[in-house]
Amino acid sequence: MACVTLALDIVEEAPADLPPSDQPQPWWRVMCLTGVDYFSTLGYQPGIAFLAAGLLSPLATLILVLLTLFGALPVYRRVAAESPHGQGSIAMLERLLPFWRGKLFVLGLIGFALTDFIITITLSAADASVHIVENPHVPAALHGQELWITLGLIALLGAVFLKGFREAIGVAVVLVVLYLALNAVVIVVAAAHVLEDGHLVTDWSSALTAEHGNIALMIAVSLTLFPKLALGMSGFETGVAVMSHVEGDPGDDAERPAGRIRNTKRLLTVAACIMSCYLIASSLVTTLLIPAHEFEDGGSANGRALAYLAHLYLGEGFGTLYDVSTILILWFAGASAMAGMLNLIPRYLPRYGMSPEWAGAVRPLVVVLTLTAFLITWIFDADVDAQGGAYATGVLVLMTSAAVAVTLAARRAGQRKLTVAFGLICLVFVYTTADNVLERPDGAKIGACFIAAIITVSLLSRISRALELRAIEISYDARAESFLRDCARRTIRLVANAPDARDEAEYEEKIAQLVDDHDLPDSGDIIFVEVTVPDYSDFESSIQVRGVSLHGRYRVLTVEASSIPNALAALVLDIRDRTGVRPHIYFEWTEGNPLMHVLRFLLFGVGDVAPVTREVIRRAESNRASRPHVHVG
Repeated sequence: MACVTLALDIVEEAPADLPPSDQPQPWWRVMCLTGVDYFSTLGYQPGIAFLAAGLLSPLATLILVLLTLFGALPVYRRVAAESPHGQGSIAMLERLLPFWRGKLFVLGLIGFALTDFIITITLSAADASVHIVENPHVPAALHGQELWITLGLIALLGAVFLKGFREAIGVAVVLVVLYLALNAVVIVVAAAHVLEDGHLVTDWSSALTAEHGNIALMIAVSLTLFPKLALGMSGFETGVAVMSHVEGDPGDDAERPAGRIRNTKRLLTVAACIMSCYLIASSLVTTLLIPAHEFEDGGSANGRALAYLAHLYLGEGFGTLYDVSTILILWFAGASAMAGMLNLIPRYLPRYGMSPEWAGAVRPLVVVLTLTAFLITWIFDADVDAQGGAYATGVLVLMTSAAVAVTLAARRAGQRKLTVAFGLICLVFVYTTADNVLERPDGAKIGACFIAAIITVSLLSRISRALELRAIEISYDARAESFLRDCARRTIRLVANAPDARDEAEYEEKIAQLVDDHDLPDSGDIIFVEVTVPDYSDFESSIQVRGVSLHGRYRVLTVEASSIPNALAALVLDIRDRTGVRPHIYFEWTEGNPLMHVLRFLLFGVGDVAPVTREVIRRAESNRASRPHVHVG
């Protein structure tokens, strides 16, 4: 599943970037936090696997496990090494794919991540409602009310986050240990019944042979069915996302914490091995012991295959305990998914233009996300089987993106063999994702809606905030400071210059034009300011001002920023505050169509610089007498 980044310290007025836990936790405890998401799929995975593969369910699950251990696990171990602070594969792709194509790609991935999170909430709550209704101690009046029970569980989840959500690892450890222990008991007891009734295995084997002929055909069919079972691979992005809470070595480097990376890899490996064993064992015993019609919609094992066996072989008391543990871990998986969204949205979207004030406002986000979960639940009528395809789509898109990210990273590092290996894994995930989308397009449709909403809101917010300063911080090197200190004793005159040839003639001509246009008595105290835009798709940036002396006589301040007008406005206001002198800044009028210049400014950070710079200054400084002087000639 995408990421739970995290269930830690999300309180009602939490900041956009949540700080890591004060006390990092041992990897096995953090594994339990990912486990409420990953391991909880045992509640419905065996039933979904049987509906998809029928008698081939164990063999198809084995193929799923092999791809997990030899495909997804190596990919995410590399992701852990590349993003040791929990940024995940989305951040890797953001670094590897710059400019607008990278931003749009990341926004698309965020859309599918939100699909993954939302469906985690709705699917887990729907399956929890099935366990509630099918328990024999529950009043008969609740039968057929799964939709309303699911909505109630989602509302309870939203209420928890409106109130505040505290430290979750301790709760997760208890839930995961209890849940895995109860599942182990159910599987062992079920396996004992299989051994007692030896004909079950032979009957199953005979039925497989009669239906598919030979083992080669069985494997071929299972390979084609694999995309429908992809829910069993849902926990890897989560494992990487919680890296910042994994305890490393005392001497770990802050930038490259080797101990944390090693322990996270251990977390991912152990979780994958545990889940693989449970998936194979649960698929085998449920296929052999549960009649096929019970898996169908309305059957007693639909969405709760292991719970069916728990009640059948261990009695109603144990079965009820199993139901309670399943309901709790499924509900908690939804809680961790909500926590992931509350972290994911403020982490990325403000950098793309969404206002940080409302992108990080927890309560409104909780309300919006809860209402979205209501809508998805109503659309799917709280049906676990119907939501499986949408869930798998979110999982597979994120896994495919991770495979693409590690392939590009290996290629950039010059690791040819790893590039080929990861490339092959990437092709498998691309095929699986495409097959799942074609077979069950619901996830792609929901993801497309999220993507359209995210891009639209981000675009509108970016346009509405286009005239903000957009500078996170401004710093100066020693030479730049010396230029300003010298001029501050008299008059600071800054000249906006587009760096072209940067030869002596360019600056000489600029000064002559400036003196003529503005009737200046001399050309003293002039400092050129040259802004370049390395990545115009960024919304905010840190500005570093460097001073250089060209041709032995021209003082130049060089700046890199995401937008020229906003950077110039931020610079002159900061110089005013630092020196106590209102600087003068000089521009030339720009030739051309004003509307085209507006589009160039919004998309590429350039355009008609003079009027935009003046407007940014006006909005940032309400007192006209305190504004820097802006001259255009």
